[in-house]
Amino acid sequence: MLFCQLAHANSLREICQGLAASEGKLKHLGVEQAPKRSSLCYANQHRPWQLYQMVFEKLLSRVQGQIQGVPKKFRFQNRRKSVDSTSIDLCADIFNWAQYKRTQGAVKIHLVLDHVGYLPCFAHITDGKVQDVTGGRTLRFAPGTIVVKDKGYVDYAWWKQMEDDEVYFVTRLKQDLKYTVIEERPIPEKGNVRGDHLIEIAATAERRFQLVLGVVTIWEEERQEEMAFLTNQMSFAASTIAKIYKDRWQIELFFDGSTLCTPLDVIEFQRPVALN
Repeated sequence: MLFCQLAHANSLREICQGLAASEGKLKHLGVEQAPKRSSLCYANQHRPWQLYQMVFEKLLSRVQGQIQGVPKKFRFQNRRKSVDSTSIDLCADIFNWAQYKRTQGAVKIHLVLDHVGYLPCFAHITDGKVQDVTGGRTLRFAPGTIVVKDKGYVDYAWWKQMEDDEVYFVTRLKQDLKYTVIEERPIPEKGNVRGDHLIEIAATAERRFQLVLGVVTIWEEERQEEMAFLTNQMSFAASTIAKIYKDRWQIELFFDGSTLCTPLDVIEFQRPVALN
């Protein structure tokens, strides 16, 4: 509880307020009263970033050990991972390397979430101007992995790389995507599947390869609209593809449930961090 308060606080003032509020709950840890603000300030100035990494890795390892044997949502054995990013606002005057707008700074965390336990397995911190697809195209995955991503990750060359690496992906279909339908596959008489097609994205002078992909269209009752998904996994049922993408929402919940802090010694560590 104490570590969570320290890790999630957004300022030194919040840390002290949190410790003061929890003062009566910390006696079993040998903490009779809240630390002085100067003590915390000194600790933050001299604490190396490796400490945060070590604590996180130990916590991650402990949590991973507790999720063994959790029932799976799908029958297939492929590992599923979601890719997305989130931004953290910063003071442009202090973090001048993270300039996002003229008077605003920001960093972007490009995250890979493992759907086994919904735990992060890779993170990369960049400045706020880096596009999602720019961070995404640097990622590589083990053969057989199913990568789920939103419409911000359209990159034909990256898709081709995944195909060559025997990695599958599921994403939303962008309306302006240019393709040709080459096969219409049968759909179940019952259920919410509206379409199941094979499409071809033709080669061009600049892009000397073609892509053959699947497009699945379903009716989303809650939103009262059709949703179309693009994938290079053509052996799964259309309904399974739709369910795989729906489970991508877990990475959004992960971001919503994470209160991220930005201490100087952590944010200045601008290298990819392999968490697994």
